[in-house]
Amino acid sequence: MGTWGAGNFDSDTAADHLSILTERLVSEVEEAMSGDPVELEPDEYWGVAVPCNLEILHVLASRRWVGVVLPEAATVEAWKATYLAVWDATIDGLEPAPEHRTQRRAALERTFDQLVEAIRIS
Repeated sequence: MGTWGAGNFDSDTAADHLSILTERLVSEVEEAMSGDPVELEPDEYWGVAVPCNLEILHVLASRRWVGVVLPEAATVEAWKATYLAVWDATIDGLEPAPEHRTQRRAALERTFDQLVEAIRIS
């Protein structure tokens, strides 16, 4: 169709761009999840970047733009189990304040769960 509106994301080219962007975010998470679990620890790059990627994917999914490519809900649920297992096993070694530990874990759970919900309703 080419262009279907005046918005920044209302064209085939924009949809192509979004698919490239979202596929990259998903690929990064896939690689992190299949790599060395040490890289997912809370003080490591992917331990921080994975939830960031998931949050960005959720924001894009919530806009319902054409071209947003998301993983299957079951995949995100498996990522959640893997990620939180690493987080739970290593967070206490960083000696977080108990309140921060509780709040951060809730934020992480919410990050995975909101993406799963967005996938299911899309």
